Amino acid sequence: MGEYDVTVIITRFEPDREIEWTISGTVQPPIRHRYGYRLEPSERGTLVTSYYDWSEIEQRYRDKDIFPVIPEAAPRATLGILARTVERPASR
Repeated sequence: MGEYDVTVIITRFEPDREIEWTISGTVQPPIRHRYGYRLEPSERGTLVTSYYDWSEIEQRYRDKDIFPVIPEAAPRATLGILARTVERPASR
């Protein structure tokens, strides 16, 4: 996909429960896809579910039959990034 510049727009935020976002950028009208994390307490800490939702994309993009444009493994990989970030020991 190359380099691109977008603005992240938070569409849902429930502290300790969920964060969801979409993007806006040079592609207009916005595509209207969403990404998010759902958080649930578990015995070992927090269970994090990553999701993406393409159900509300603009019809002109739906007609191109190219969505989702990223492989399923890409959002899943963000969970590893998230885990490494939050598990990192605090610097002293």
